Amino acid sequence: MASTDQLIICEHCDCVYEKVTLAKHQKTLCSRCGGVLQRYNGLTIEQRLALSLTALVLWVFTNFYPVMSISLKGLKNSATLWDSVLALSQGPITFIAMVAAIAMIIAPIIQLVLLIWVLGFALSHQRCPGFKFCMRWLETLRPWSMLEVCLLGAMVAVIKLAGLLDVLPGIGLFALAVLSLMMIRIAGRDVRDLWDTL
Repeated sequence: MASTDQLIICEHCDCVYEKVTLAKHQKTLCSRCGGVLQRYNGLTIEQRLALSLTALVLWVFTNFYPVMSISLKGLKNSATLWDSVLALSQGPITFIAMVAAIAMIIAPIIQLVLLIWVLGFALSHQRCPGFKFCMRWLETLRPWSMLEVCLLGAMVAVIKLAGLLDVLPGIGLFALAVLSLMMIRIAGRDVRDLWDTL
């Protein structure tokens, strides 16, 4: 039986190609539909695990420290991501609050826990228990984790409110900005490389 280890399938049109070794900043594209097949990933297992642990710490800062503080005539108030979800849940759009909680809080933490679990075992060159389950969930959660959308919304709110009130960006906003970039780097499309590595 022929080995399929060196084959890659385009996720958009199911065209089959042979894998190639990429240099820095290179990617391969599907000749049929133009979809990205492979991207160069220069991260080692140790670097990926270190970034995942750092992202976990940033997740804590993002969720438990104020994203912004506002003040007007001596009255001050601050809001975290949890506060925004709770505020949404008290109105007629409770469903939106649930979607926001999944996209901003739940999906990223599950991704990080799964990554740390998989990478922790990968350090000793072995697959973790439930490897296939973890990898499938990492792929499933990828489109649901929308920290960059949350960041954009928070920045728009800060800019809009700055003309009306005294607005001070909080530690949570800075942590959210860094966490968004890190999640793109460690939990993006290149997670599939772990299938080959392990």
